[in-house]
Amino acid sequence: MTESRTARKAHSSPTPKAAPPPARPRRGAAVLRRALSATAALLWTALVLVPVYWVVVTSLRDRADFTGASPLVPPTEPTLVNYRTVLEGDFTTYLVNSVVVTVAAVAVTVAVALMAAFSIVRHAGRWSRLSFRLYLLGLAIPLQAVIIPVYLLIIRMHMYDSLMAIVLPSAAFALPVTVMILVSFLRDVPRSLFEAMVVDGAGDWRMLFSLAAPLARPALVTVAVYDGLQVWNGFLFPLILTQSGDTAVLPLALTLFRGQFGINVPATMAAVVLSTLPMLVVFVLARRQLVAGLTAGFSK
Repeated sequence: MTESRTARKAHSSPTPKAAPPPARPRRGAAVLRRALSATAALLWTALVLVPVYWVVVTSLRDRADFTGASPLVPPTEPTLVNYRTVLEGDFTTYLVNSVVVTVAAVAVTVAVALMAAFSIVRHAGRWSRLSFRLYLLGLAIPLQAVIIPVYLLIIRMHMYDSLMAIVLPSAAFALPVTVMILVSFLRDVPRSLFEAMVVDGAGDWRMLFSLAAPLARPALVTVAVYDGLQVWNGFLFPLILTQSGDTAVLPLALTLFRGQFGINVPATMAAVVLSTLPMLVVFVLARRQLVAGLTAGFSK
């Protein structure tokens, strides 16, 4: 009897229907999206590479060929006379000034920002939060709005027309974004590592140089390259805070290729190419650490 009832229930209960397969996107829509993505990527690549190509090609023309030929057609007779003109001038002096200003400003910025970020993360108190907010407030202050007070301050400090007059303001305006990046990175370091060093008797300075700095190396390389690029291409501070040729940097020196009745465009483009090479080399050498620093520290 029990077996017959079970058989009748199994026979009478409806068979569950299989769930319908998930709807697949139409093949035509997927192909269209891929085509639009590829077209957008090609347009963006063209917008980036065409100006670079024009700068390099123009630097290989003479002045007569520049005024007579199509701007995007390669020169029939490439010449290095523009590079010779640039190198025979004071380009080396401007290059050395730019290197000194960039290295000094980046060193000051990274050192101060690392100590500030470590203090903010390690000592999470009221004053640490207040100082971090003040750093973030610096992101909202445009450089152009305070150039006159900076100029007066440099005059009062008797540093006008010196490389230090460019280094200090450049480092000050690079601090907010550098502190923000380093704080975001150091907050992902497990607190157990700091507590283990405290148990071993390590102080703040020991933890800073033996733990925080090695672990934050990708972030340090990232902010160093970013700040170095900003200082290297800076124009307003050198223009306002210096006046002699001995303290001129490369962005300001590019304006010296302007004559009384015109501008030597091929020579200017040659100077642009030469001034780009140092930062390009730094970017190529530090590209792995740069990518690691951009992707780390923002996982939470």
